[in-house]
Amino acid sequence: MNKKRSNTLFITEVAVFSALALLLDMAAELLSLKIWPQGGSISIAMVPIFLMAYRWGIKGGLLTGFLLGVLQVVLGFGKIYFIVQGFLDYFIAFTVVGLAGVFAGQIRKSLHEGVKGKWISYVVLGSFIGSLLRYFCHVIAGAVFFGEYAPKGQPVAIYSLLYNGTYMLPSFIISTIIVILVMSAMPKKTFS
Repeated sequence: MNKKRSNTLFITEVAVFSALALLLDMAAELLSLKIWPQGGSISIAMVPIFLMAYRWGIKGGLLTGFLLGVLQVVLGFGKIYFIVQGFLDYFIAFTVVGLAGVFAGQIRKSLHEGVKGKWISYVVLGSFIGSLLRYFCHVIAGAVFFGEYAPKGQPVAIYSLLYNGTYMLPSFIISTIIVILVMSAMPKKTFS
């Protein structure tokens, strides 16, 4: 594939997958039980970011995650109470999910070698790292900006860890399972 065509394909896929991530996140917000009053929901919005990270590497993942954060804010779906909190919870948190792409080479190699257990292990590890980094962003924002909601006597850091963990852990698990299922169904050449 020539470079110009490759760049066009990259930009197109980033745009499409960022929009898909936004739609998945919007669906999660609509279907959530409003359990998390300061924001958050069990969402599979990370799935398109992970897929782009594993297909295009770090640059694809970072750009897709960043654009998801931008779209959430620009379209008014982001819950921003303070500028720094909004920056952490949307721009940085979703961008760092794309760092899962650090394992793109190993996943690609394992897929072509037909070693299913190996590429699945790298997908789980990459998804864990991307989710963990996003979780840390939300924890920091929660501890700094939402500490007033912590129950009396509970340390703010513990409150933020628990609050954000209640939706991030299920989001990581569900997203990872979906990514594995999608990648299993896709042709190997998709990740070449």
